[in-house]
Amino acid sequence: MIDLDNISNQQTEFIKTENHIPVYQDEFWTAKQRQMSSLHEISYRACFKGELPHFFIDKYSQEGDVIYDPFAGRGTTAVQASLMGRRFISNDINPLSAILAEPRTNPPSFAAVAKRLEQIPLDLELPPEDDQDLLPFYHPETLQELKALRYYLQVKRASGTEDILDRWIRMVATNRLTGHSSGFFSYYTMPPNLAVSPERQKKINLKYSHKGFLYKDVKALILKKTKSLLKDKPENWPGLGGQFLHSDAAQTYAIADNSVKLIITSPPFLDQVQYVKDNWLRCWFNHLDADQIEKRITHLSSPEKWSQAMGQIFREFYRVLQPGGMGAFEVGEVRKGKVYLEDLVLPELIKADLVPQALLINSQEFSKTANIWGVKNNLKGTNTNRIILFQKE
Repeated sequence: MIDLDNISNQQTEFIKTENHIPVYQDEFWTAKQRQMSSLHEISYRACFKGELPHFFIDKYSQEGDVIYDPFAGRGTTAVQASLMGRRFISNDINPLSAILAEPRTNPPSFAAVAKRLEQIPLDLELPPEDDQDLLPFYHPETLQELKALRYYLQVKRASGTEDILDRWIRMVATNRLTGHSSGFFSYYTMPPNLAVSPERQKKINLKYSHKGFLYKDVKALILKKTKSLLKDKPENWPGLGGQFLHSDAAQTYAIADNSVKLIITSPPFLDQVQYVKDNWLRCWFNHLDADQIEKRITHLSSPEKWSQAMGQIFREFYRVLQPGGMGAFEVGEVRKGKVYLEDLVLPELIKADLVPQALLINSQEFSKTANIWGVKNNLKGTNTNRIILFQKE
């Protein structure tokens, strides 16, 4: 069941691999053509764009179906499923995932967010604490406002009174902690969507001292980002809701057997990204223990260990997928092209009684983000997504 509607009309290249599945290479989706919703515009390292889940949700599901992402990251699949009238299951062992994703699967109005912000006091007298790790990033007055907002949100969460408006404000503030434009709370930071160490930030401050160490109005920047995110929000919200889990992807016992129509995900790629290390400042703001999160995350440093772990996860996919259900599993080439993850994935899918259908290679021109991270998957100046399609028959 490949289908993909117009694939034959696009004269897509057809190749047989050693595992005897077809490989189709084309520009199946582009950001310029689709112009995905502004609700996706949340920075998170190593995430795919909304065009990817849109493509597969449109091809392989109907309204009301359950779409599952076991490595949810910033929640792109859950948000896109909501926008398309599907239910979702969003799983990620890192609790930051739900913080960034949940509010965007049922977004509030701009007016309601503005009213709630007016009610939050940011001039609180808080107990003194050691700010040496934080002052390299923020103007002292901005840091004071951030700490007051952090305190307010923690009180609401601990008391069980945190609502969608509080969670939205938490999500936006978490996303605005560091960056290199005027829309972030921090001084100039690089890369834009994660926090380096305080020592590294001090060196960046010296290099970019000409940009100034300015006060940033926390409430004003939250409102500015809120307005931007809600720009494309549908008047009648189509979302049907879903689940947020923090489980090992191989042990998702909260998901019922044969309940998922479509799986769309991008797994961790052989220790290529250190999620917790990159997000230590976001953990601080949300009162999360980065060390405890680190212990729960499995680090897979060799192709053998990675493929074994994926094999366990694929057996769980078989359990939760409906008969006939599909999966789109993003793979990639790592270690400078020496390892193609589809070569590791295909045997494990077969062992789990899942049927590989095709390898799709979506080719696009490099984005600015891809250039920042040195993503150059081939020699023709294009950025690629490599997707293994599989089915439970």
